[in-house]
Amino acid sequence: MKIRIGENIKRLRKAKSLTQEQLAELMNISCAAVSKWESADTYPDITLIFPLANLFEVSVDELMGYDSELIESELKKVLDSYRQLQYEGKYSEASKYIAKAHSEYPNDYRIMNCYMWDVAGGSVENDPELLKAHSDELMQICDCILGGCTDEDLRLESMTMKAKLLYASGDTQAALTLLSEFPSWYQSSGQKTEQLFSKDTQDFRYWVRRNLYELANFSADKAAKVIFFDDSEDFSEKVMRAEHIGDSIAYSYRETGETFLCLMAESVYGRLANDMVFRGGEINDIIRIRDKYLMFVKSVTEISNQDVVLRDLIKYEYHADNLLDWTLDYYLSTNNKVLAGLRENNAYMDMLKKYK
Repeated sequence: MKIRIGENIKRLRKAKSLTQEQLAELMNISCAAVSKWESADTYPDITLIFPLANLFEVSVDELMGYDSELIESELKKVLDSYRQLQYEGKYSEASKYIAKAHSEYPNDYRIMNCYMWDVAGGSVENDPELLKAHSDELMQICDCILGGCTDEDLRLESMTMKAKLLYASGDTQAALTLLSEFPSWYQSSGQKTEQLFSKDTQDFRYWVRRNLYELANFSADKAAKVIFFDDSEDFSEKVMRAEHIGDSIAYSYRETGETFLCLMAESVYGRLANDMVFRGGEINDIIRIRDKYLMFVKSVTEISNQDVVLRDLIKYEYHADNLLDWTLDYYLSTNNKVLAGLRENNAYMDMLKKYK
């Protein structure tokens, strides 16, 4: 963000028909100081900002050259670019990009939040040693967001980070106590939005269906995790069990045509395929499960063409109009080393190309 206070002082001074000497006398400073302001060699002392704005009869924002709409547009581009780099699997490049953005926009809470989680290595499976190494910086960011930000999502993100820092330091109970302050499932925004409307209204029917779709997807993902991370079974048994759950849900969907079952099947297969890829699954098993996943991604996409509730949910979660295109584009273009490595397998690529 470029500070244009020097050129603004020069413009406003001339508009008032003041010389540099006259402005210096009015501000009780040297003429050389005014000259340095206008040539952008130095900035006025903070104690002079309000007197200068008052003298020129402008707001502080105008004096500083702060264009809120322009800055917001710039910030949106920065955040979109950062997310795109992550989406493409360019994590090192993304980290450098958000660090630079944080230095240029140190007071924007959204940038702070992205930078904070980037430093922490993401939002899941954080390395305790990494968190402890950056504890002071991360805690300072959390306190800054919690002390001044009114965006509830960003505040909850900061509380989550604080809990992770407490856990990394060995204070598990304090971390759990902090997280207990979060709303319960029944106090979630989706639930309360649904309850806003009378049950005989179109709005109620929209939100109850949207909540059903979101929770169906979410619960199926949890079911797959429960199975896959069960250490009482070996790897192949877990894959077989989770796939069987997905197949059973898929059968129920074909029998009933209920959209929420389609979403559940897609979620189970997607979670299973992802865990197999990153935790040592056999390539033939990965291809088989990912094929099933994409088949249901295709079904979800086709349903969304007619179902406005599902279409809205996909736009909200993926910022995309076509879930199948978005998913295939990711698999075919990401620089994530593990996912990119799969593209070297001809059978895997043939499977993906079926859906293009």
